[in-house]
Amino acid sequence: MRVAIVTHVVRHNDGQGRVNHEIARAALDENIAVTLIASHVAPELLAHPDVRWIPIRIGKWWPSNLLRQQVFALKSAWWLRRHRREYDVLHVNGFISWIAADVNTAHFVHSGWFDSRYYPFGLAKGVWSAYQFLYTGVNAQLERWAYRRSSVITAVSQKVADEIRALGLTPRNRVDVIYNGVDTEGFAAATEDRAKFNLPDDAFLLLFVGDLRTPRKNLGTVLKALKELPEHVHIAVAGYLPGSPYPDEARALGVEHRVHFLGLVKEMPVLMHSVDAFVFPSRYEAMSLSLLEAMAAGLPVVTARTAGGAEIITPECGIVLEDPDDPHALAGAIARLAASDPVRRAMGRAASELATGFGWARMARQYIDLYRQISGRRGGPRNVRSTQGEAGRAGMLARRETAE
Repeated sequence: MRVAIVTHVVRHNDGQGRVNHEIARAALDENIAVTLIASHVAPELLAHPDVRWIPIRIGKWWPSNLLRQQVFALKSAWWLRRHRREYDVLHVNGFISWIAADVNTAHFVHSGWFDSRYYPFGLAKGVWSAYQFLYTGVNAQLERWAYRRSSVITAVSQKVADEIRALGLTPRNRVDVIYNGVDTEGFAAATEDRAKFNLPDDAFLLLFVGDLRTPRKNLGTVLKALKELPEHVHIAVAGYLPGSPYPDEARALGVEHRVHFLGLVKEMPVLMHSVDAFVFPSRYEAMSLSLLEAMAAGLPVVTARTAGGAEIITPECGIVLEDPDDPHALAGAIARLAASDPVRRAMGRAASELATGFGWARMARQYIDLYRQISGRRGGPRNVRSTQGEAGRAGMLARRETAE
């Protein structure tokens, strides 16, 4: 069997990219030839003889992500249509290519965010806000097109599955839920080291992880909640910092001495073992990898119903708020954890135990079973000589072709 996967990047330090990296690696372990149509692929995958990389080059001169994504969609579709006999199953991720797919994984539903009561952007709120409004609206329509032309849509949470069904699919569309995975062993085995991150030893430490340039992740409400909490409660913030408004907001609230902006963090398991709780009241989320990682690290979770991962959080392992924008409720939830070490530790143990059911191997197994099911319905792989197989027999490290 030969599988073609279309995604922008395939690497560890990217949410969607990590999911596809783990799927590709598991497929290769089962002697499934993999073609990756992507702009970047991790070198360790390219070293495998059954990997074929089709680079999609996007010039830096395109002025917006909306245009760059269209260039990717057109170039990838052009290659896929010309080489249809060279793969048996096509797996895409949302709207990413102008072509019908066998499997389409929904990592985000733009219409779900667009229709949310917490959606903050509008045409009359400035240039940047107008662009975000246009970006979400256009992507909502493009995703509807892509999902209606996919045989099986795999949603990363039940929340996402419900949003996709609300789009009005055709009878030929099937919606499955396959939750994202997590490196349960790696996050469970790490050890604490606050000194590595210059974090105070005597503080009750929260952790927030996410994009610090968007209001969707909702660090602003966390900072407002922090103002209501005792002085010994601090927060470590991990995420790309340039362009973020939150350092100024922390100063305006008078809590800057309790907020530790760490930038991008490579040793996330160590950081998670160095804090006391994970806080993530995202205004919209499909299924956060960082939430699963925090649970695997044994952290109690405080999140909101609007985050897709909230659906797996039980009262034993975390606190789920109804309103992500309520700083008083958020402060109350955090205060409960800060006031009782036994409660916090018990929740952390329950979170770690729950996370063991969400390993990468479990996720990848579900996708591979789905590939086999689709291939089997068609009577197995096409009787065509595989370019990947030829490359493997020749001992090639990887074959790279251009879609241009």
